[in-house]
Amino acid sequence: MPPVGSYVVVGAVAALVSFAACFPARGVARRLGHVAAPDERRVHQRPTPYGGGVAMLLAVFAGLAVASTMAPMGRIFTGSSEPLGVVIAAAVIFGVGLLDDARDMSAPAKVAGEVLAASVLYFFGVTMFQFKIPLAGFVVLSPGLTPLLTALWVIGITNAVNLIDGLDGLAAGIVAIGSGALAVYGLRLVVLGELSAHNIGPLIAVVTCGACLGFLPHNFHEAKVFMGDAGALLLGLLMASATMVVGGRTPPVSGQTYFFFAPLFIPLFILGVPIADMAFAFVRRTAKGTGFQTPDKDHIHHRLLRLGHGHRRTVVILWAWTVVLSGFVLLPLFGGRAANAVIPFGAVVLGLALYTMFHPGLRRGDDERAPEVLSPPADLRDDAPPEPAPPGSAAPGSAHPGSALVVPESVAPGQAPDRPLAGHAAQRRFGSGRHLMRR
Repeated sequence: MPPVGSYVVVGAVAALVSFAACFPARGVARRLGHVAAPDERRVHQRPTPYGGGVAMLLAVFAGLAVASTMAPMGRIFTGSSEPLGVVIAAAVIFGVGLLDDARDMSAPAKVAGEVLAASVLYFFGVTMFQFKIPLAGFVVLSPGLTPLLTALWVIGITNAVNLIDGLDGLAAGIVAIGSGALAVYGLRLVVLGELSAHNIGPLIAVVTCGACLGFLPHNFHEAKVFMGDAGALLLGLLMASATMVVGGRTPPVSGQTYFFFAPLFIPLFILGVPIADMAFAFVRRTAKGTGFQTPDKDHIHHRLLRLGHGHRRTVVILWAWTVVLSGFVLLPLFGGRAANAVIPFGAVVLGLALYTMFHPGLRRGDDERAPEVLSPPADLRDDAPPEPAPPGSAAPGSAHPGSALVVPESVAPGQAPDRPLAGHAAQRRFGSGRHLMRR
């Protein structure tokens, strides 16, 4: 039986350190001028300091340090180099993100930093050894393939988390939900005897979840501090590490399918929202002929905002998607073999829903599409004869007696007058504007 109480304590320590460290971190960042200024690509309206990344890094270190002193978790640290590998790799990827926040690194330089962090994980043994592909068979990785797969895994997960970090509280909330689900998944496998009690994966997931929960009160809309690339890449590395050592360390088991022991599928669902967003971004930017690193405002959260959802509601909707997707991972563990029959049907339904709601070509209203201007009614065309003025009314272009409103001589089609029109003329000429514009 895993020491669940010890894991709860470690998660609480990580949350408290993250929450407390955000106060000095954002103050120092503001004094150093390390702030994110508003621009056309970002949605925040005022300069916001970075600093959340360093708070979460300290929380992860504190959580691991406390865990190392607890007797029930001592076997995770005894004779293992993996905890040190996680610490060093986290520091490396944090440094890469910090440089990117400060001076906007090129995409190749950032990928090189991610490969360096992945190499640290590999050399300290934080990697997958084997995994099962559902309905295909069990695969044991060769020594030559393991470092390549580790690097690809880290690059994919870190960039997925980084791309979704576009709204206040979005990335931290999604990773908190995903890492919490992964911790439950790993501890459940320990109970079933399918995962070693020495496995560090659930511990990594727990400290990641705690670091995110402590950071969220500072980051939910309107955010007082940002995690920046330093925090987003750190969270991606931790999630990549946890999924590798949980999903890639289990022995072959007969009679189980889908999410049992399939590391290729576990993060695809637990981190389904950021991974789907990354896949859409790759297809979209490739189709436009731009590089994958080219930023745009067509991510899933941007599309939800354009559909009319507010900032907070958009974040909560994507959190809810993550809860649903994580539930698909946990269902077979607690529902038995019968739950496996639901998984493929549910996966197809969720995939079609995401495709229908967010695929670039299926909805109107993209920023780059200008509204179509229709032909103006006859009374607004340049060649239309002027209507005779009612008796006693002022001549066109003159002020009406006793009124401060001025009627211009002509109004260009589709444009509002410089000054308001008087009386029934304004209502007749412009109405609600629905006949002039359509989306």
